[in-house]
Amino acid sequence: MGKRDSQRAPRQTAGTGKGKGRGTRSAQWPDDEPTTDDAAGGKGVPAETPARASVPSGGRERAVLVAVVTGKAARLVVESHLDELAQLVDTAGGVAVARLLQERKSPDPTTFIGKGKVGELAALARENGAKLVVFDDDLSPSQARHLDEALPADVKVLDRAGVILDIFALRARTREAQIQVELAQLTYQMSRLTRRWAHLSRQAGGIGTRGVGETQLESDRRVIRRRIGALRERLDLVEREREVQRKRRAQLPAVALVGYTNAGKSTLFEKMTGTTTLVEDRLFATLDPRTRRAEVGDGVAVAVADTVGFIRKLPHHLVASFRATLAEATLAQVVVHLVDASHPDWPDQLAVGEEVLASLGVEPKSCIVVLNKVDRLDGALPPAPADRTVVAISALTGEGMDVLRERLRTAILSQPGMETLRFPADGGEELQRALRDEDVVARRFTAEGIELVVRRR
Repeated sequence: MGKRDSQRAPRQTAGTGKGKGRGTRSAQWPDDEPTTDDAAGGKGVPAETPARASVPSGGRERAVLVAVVTGKAARLVVESHLDELAQLVDTAGGVAVARLLQERKSPDPTTFIGKGKVGELAALARENGAKLVVFDDDLSPSQARHLDEALPADVKVLDRAGVILDIFALRARTREAQIQVELAQLTYQMSRLTRRWAHLSRQAGGIGTRGVGETQLESDRRVIRRRIGALRERLDLVEREREVQRKRRAQLPAVALVGYTNAGKSTLFEKMTGTTTLVEDRLFATLDPRTRRAEVGDGVAVAVADTVGFIRKLPHHLVASFRATLAEATLAQVVVHLVDASHPDWPDQLAVGEEVLASLGVEPKSCIVVLNKVDRLDGALPPAPADRTVVAISALTGEGMDVLRERLRTAILSQPGMETLRFPADGGEELQRALRDEDVVARRFTAEGIELVVRRR
């Protein structure tokens, strides 16, 4: 491959976009205008950091998807992962027009796919008019830099993590989600500043170019570290606010809906709570957490919390940033793990979700596994895990919802500290004291009088 002109302007980091192209969006607030860091140590983020971008007016970005088959996973499994990557690109506003699979014993440390395949990838991008190349696995900063230098100048290089961050920035609506997304973006960009800002370095070789002081790269890293610190402080403040909200809802048992993205959590949330929310057949259609009241029968009410979806190869820094949101699952009395039973890889998706739950300290075997979208199945239900409580439903049609409510009610009433108190029909002072001093989970009126199901404080 011929040597390129050394005067060409270096391209931006994978995951951040360049020029007017799409890349990882950066959530901004009106009082957080991007600024450059001056010699006096002024606060801010690099001015080149883009605000939330939109799909180019010319149409959807055309992308080539790339994966490596190493023998750790069968080729069919890797192709299935590329199918999911194509959905991610679609959600981000692009369209996958071609794929490239490379079989190797291990990824190439320099270009991930090897020098020969890079030339094939460049030709494939030109043939299909693609301006974006997306790798299914995480690229190291050096791999991304070498690919960026070897591919045509107008082709951007992203990995799966960069696409996921782009989608999260697009979907974030609440203040908490925006803080979490920007924190994850800056953590992702920290190790990739070498490519992005090399052309701004104040240190260079040759007579007349030597200088003192920190490089622009070091300065930008310092700015990002400061910004990360500020975002973590904001996130701590938001978490304290959420703790206050949880205490207000403490009288209601908490049920958390978790599961792989696009498993149908939003549809189930609507069905249980009677509220309207965004429902799309896309990955990460909803991002912001919601909590609403729901009835599960026999007078028992619960607080249902929807959470962000899981996905394969979810970036670790993204899980860390969204730990406050996923805390709803760790604090809930009952966790409902939703799975798309119509998906051919649903056991793998279940395993991915249980891995994330285990990392959060939630025992997967204690969850209620809900096999959703049974209305899409032509034959019998898929075999359910033997050591799990399993319910088959269709959140869209309502099939199986009565069984799910019964399981939830049973799980709630069997929690430690639950007790049933009985009072005469006229109530009296003892009833008033119980209503004042206990967390009332359910209230029932029977022929013998009044029953209160309470959770002892």
